[in-house]
Amino acid sequence: MSKTALLFPGQGSQSVGMGEEFYQQYDFVREVFDMAEETLKMHIAKLCFKGPMEELTATVNLQPAITTVNLACLAVLKNEGIDFDFCAGHSLGEYSALNAAGAVSGQDTIQLVFKRGRLMHRESLKHRGSMHAIVGLPVEEVESLVADVQSDGVVSVANHNSELQIVITGAPKPVEKVSMLATEKGAKSIPLKVSGAWHSELIKGAEEEFQAVLAEINFNPPDKSVVLNVTGDIATEAEEIKTCMGRQLCSPVKWYPAMKKMMEKNIEIFVEVGPGKVLAGLLKKILPDDCPAKVFNVGNMRQLEAFLKENK
Repeated sequence: MSKTALLFPGQGSQSVGMGEEFYQQYDFVREVFDMAEETLKMHIAKLCFKGPMEELTATVNLQPAITTVNLACLAVLKNEGIDFDFCAGHSLGEYSALNAAGAVSGQDTIQLVFKRGRLMHRESLKHRGSMHAIVGLPVEEVESLVADVQSDGVVSVANHNSELQIVITGAPKPVEKVSMLATEKGAKSIPLKVSGAWHSELIKGAEEEFQAVLAEINFNPPDKSVVLNVTGDIATEAEEIKTCMGRQLCSPVKWYPAMKKMMEKNIEIFVEVGPGKVLAGLLKKILPDDCPAKVFNVGNMRQLEAFLKENK
């Protein structure tokens, strides 16, 4: 098969009904859900398939729910004999990528995202925060605006998603101020529906505790190339990955550099594995018009059939 990369989505890709088609179709997908439900003593299938959306979107529920669906979609691809060379995941999705690469077991992956979600939720209740997407300015200009406003309170870059899509995070007032300055420069500012200032100093209180959780988990050297959020580069050592995951909560997601790294490796097929089309949409903005790479989604039966039609 052509050189292939799997991309795993995170928060923001959820929808009621996600994963249900695969759950009904495949016994091994039901086993993935059963494993997650047994590990956490949560009704994850009911949450994913029936919602309601408000309950599904709560961080403590959403992180294990999306991760379970990601792992279920990965299991479908494995069942079809699909192999891959590289993988990456956006923020929460990085845990699914680590499982795909053999760095962390499925059960440990589910445990980690559950505990991560609880800690993030706890910190969001202590420190009110917000996030805005700034569209139309390069990261250097956004970082300059952030630096100008930091004396007003906590604000920083959360995600470098594409060349001209940067998400900022922090306390509501400085985030609003950076957004206002960005719009004065011709950018568009879009408030995001989030319950906390993810990837900011406002959730720093979760970091040390989560690092202690990570310390108890066995990380293996990956058997596939993983491109990490914290560095935007390939990691090959188990301890390096564990250290980066300890920093990931409060560090910017370097998604654009990660995708550029994959482009350097001449990836021919990119597959977003999980619900939604967020990462495929970003990638289509990142890839040059003359790039021959193809972009697919595998989150339901129709998408799976379309992918297999071209790649088997």
